[in-house]
Amino acid sequence: MTLIRPYRGCVAKKEHASTGTPALVALTAADVPHTAHAYAHDPASTLGYGLEAAAALGVPPEQVFKTLMTVVDGTLTVAVVPVTGQLDLKALAHAVGGKKATMAPKPDAERATGYVVGGISPLGQRTAHPTVIDETAWLFDTVLVSGGRRGLDVELAPEDLVRLTSATVADIARSDA
Repeated sequence: MTLIRPYRGCVAKKEHASTGTPALVALTAADVPHTAHAYAHDPASTLGYGLEAAAALGVPPEQVFKTLMTVVDGTLTVAVVPVTGQLDLKALAHAVGGKKATMAPKPDAERATGYVVGGISPLGQRTAHPTVIDETAWLFDTVLVSGGRRGLDVELAPEDLVRLTSATVADIARSDA
């Protein structure tokens, strides 16, 4: 498996602070090494947003993570899992000490994050929410998550993603296989 290597010491240009998405603004403000990867989003694609990003960027799909908004016992909660699998709602609830998790309705997810579905980033959301990142993120030097719009992913070290989102790391994904 080929891993993308981090660009240590290379921080996205400061111009993101005024022209980028809230995710890029947050990364720049925190002085976190990252790389923004833009690609041409195809609205007709049947791959799904994350698999489309992996294919367009030529990276292993298990290194690309999707951001899902859920509701755990009435609290909006962010789940970040590989695009190659699915979220295990029971495991997510357990990871945050809850009993029941469901997917958040699309309008609630968009309103709470400030992003549209397919471009929801775990970074730079309107309001901070409890966040859980699947433990497979630790398998890579860098991971890719949405940069805050369809057609934009951002690459960063998993430890920086965990730190910036104040996330819990747990086994919350299940394989599609």
